[in-house]
Amino acid sequence: MSTRQSWGSGAAGSGFDVDHLPYGVFSAGTDAPRVGVRIGDWVLAPAALLRGEHDDLAAACEAASLNPLMALGRPAWRRLRAWLTDVLTDRSRAEQVSPALHHLDDVVLQLPFEVADYVDFYASEHHATNVGRILRPDGEPLLPNWKHLPVGYHGRAGTVVVSGTDVVRPHGQRKGPDDPAPTFGPTRRLDLEAELGFVVGVGSVQGQPVAVDDLAEHVFGVVVLNDWSARDVQAWEYVPLGPFLGKSFATSVSAWVTPLEALDAAWCDLPGQDPEPLPYLRVGPRAGLDLNLEVELDGVVVSRPCYAAMYWSPAQLLAHTTVNGASLRTGDLLGSGTVSGPEPGTRGSLLELSWGGRDPLRVGDGERTFLEDGDEVVLRCSAPAGGGGRLTLGEVRGRVLPAVPRPLR
Repeated sequence: MSTRQSWGSGAAGSGFDVDHLPYGVFSAGTDAPRVGVRIGDWVLAPAALLRGEHDDLAAACEAASLNPLMALGRPAWRRLRAWLTDVLTDRSRAEQVSPALHHLDDVVLQLPFEVADYVDFYASEHHATNVGRILRPDGEPLLPNWKHLPVGYHGRAGTVVVSGTDVVRPHGQRKGPDDPAPTFGPTRRLDLEAELGFVVGVGSVQGQPVAVDDLAEHVFGVVVLNDWSARDVQAWEYVPLGPFLGKSFATSVSAWVTPLEALDAAWCDLPGQDPEPLPYLRVGPRAGLDLNLEVELDGVVVSRPCYAAMYWSPAQLLAHTTVNGASLRTGDLLGSGTVSGPEPGTRGSLLELSWGGRDPLRVGDGERTFLEDGDEVVLRCSAPAGGGGRLTLGEVRGRVLPAVPRPLR
């Protein structure tokens, strides 16, 4: 990996130097949204600079989403990344490039890609074990299939929103264990889930599964993801088919997509898989990712999960998604599931941090078991950088708004 640094003000040595170069979509003033690349506290609009040198990349970067760029495939992604590194480290090009730079304070960030399908997994053994102990205290915490396949469910692509979007407290049916019948109303157990999302760039042919070795040919990059969850709605609805309205009201993602290539220094060994997975799920060394997350609630850091503790790897999630012949599409989003570690301070949801509401958390001058109206949740993530130091992935921020009254008829 290169240790070159950008000539741009404030970029060198930051979490957004040329060893990162995440992609997003932005608008400035009355201009139409277009692809941008973050460098320090600036956003580079590369389309005009690319014309005449790389016309295919220029056309893709003029789009209002990353989908056209992602669909070009890995050789094009690498070509663009190499070009960006050159122009942002070559001081002789500073005068040419500077007019295409916009300060972050002067732009509006958009949802970076059009979400085709959204699948969310349950890939953390620590999270799954904690949830099993909370919900089934007298039974085995993990169900018999959990260590044989990455458990997941299909979410709702249309309610994936960009960081900074407010989340309205959802309504739904709720039934406590002692209630004679379900009731309808706003969720009383609104939760967060700290996750990563893997963004598919290149699709696949229906009927042809994607192998674990082909992750980099299909996955364009990574976002930080908050899988907001209404735990009381989820608990009543999820047997026997799984989550539905308890999760489909909103999923927040970062405005910046970190290229998979930027995470070359973050790959690490998995913590170990026993029993050995079936052949289509077998991976070699360095299949996991050593990323550190942070969960902040109303300005207080309440957890620091580590992605290196995840049981199922990104490549296994992708292979399992397609093993039945299901095809990938540009813009597919694969959520990792809640990232949780072995210690209480590394749990990635309030369900675990409060142990099902039994143990309130101290947050500022008050306590929390689940989210209250007005609460602001911020998820952050960092990763080792190729030349030393750390990359800063795009944060995910969202504030809880009160439920909107619903008519009963």
